[in-house]
Amino acid sequence: MTPSPRNPPITDSPIRLAVCVSGGGTTLQNLIDQIRGRRLRAEIVQVVASKPRIGAIPRAEAAGIPLALASRNAASAAEFSTSVFDPIRRSKADLVILGGFLAILKIPPDYHGRVINVHPALIPAFCGKGFYGHKVHQSALEMGVKVSGCTVHFADDTYDTGPIILQRTVPVLDNDTADTLAARVFREECLALPEAITLYADGRLRLDGRKVRVLPAS
Repeated sequence: MTPSPRNPPITDSPIRLAVCVSGGGTTLQNLIDQIRGRRLRAEIVQVVASKPRIGAIPRAEAAGIPLALASRNAASAAEFSTSVFDPIRRSKADLVILGGFLAILKIPPDYHGRVINVHPALIPAFCGKGFYGHKVHQSALEMGVKVSGCTVHFADDTYDTGPIILQRTVPVLDNDTADTLAARVFREECLALPEAITLYADGRLRLDGRKVRVLPAS
């Protein structure tokens, strides 16, 4: 029997992704489009929404992707996390993507090192609890930084503290608003996340303490 989740490198079929969402679903839509355009060799087998009536849900439905809703009545973070990972586990997902997922998760042992998050800033700047969406970009502008960007990292049980896989940078312009900076950063997210997924699927990511080593292509 094929183990689930499978260990990389995954060579016998496309990597199976689960995507966790809390908002409009632009990250989810990017992955759908990348897969349809054959720029990412992957299959989205499950979407888990943290709440109902969010924009990501019709995107998943339009793409025919199985959808689950996390428990709104969970008594603890552990119980909430179980409601997220149970459908992921049933879908036999190899890798979990946190695409704008705004709830803390307790990652179960079988998915340790198999959950990645994309954050719209250069961690460790402008990250942690309360730093999401346009709040990140507004804070960057208020601090007067000259560059910003995005970070893809392995997720752990706290906000934005897992080992960094890769980062991409953008300039911060004098006339930027939170909207214009967000749009520029998101264009880099659309490249960074598929790149990280491919590196993971190819078995080219090696954890060395806090560092993620990117191995050369074989």
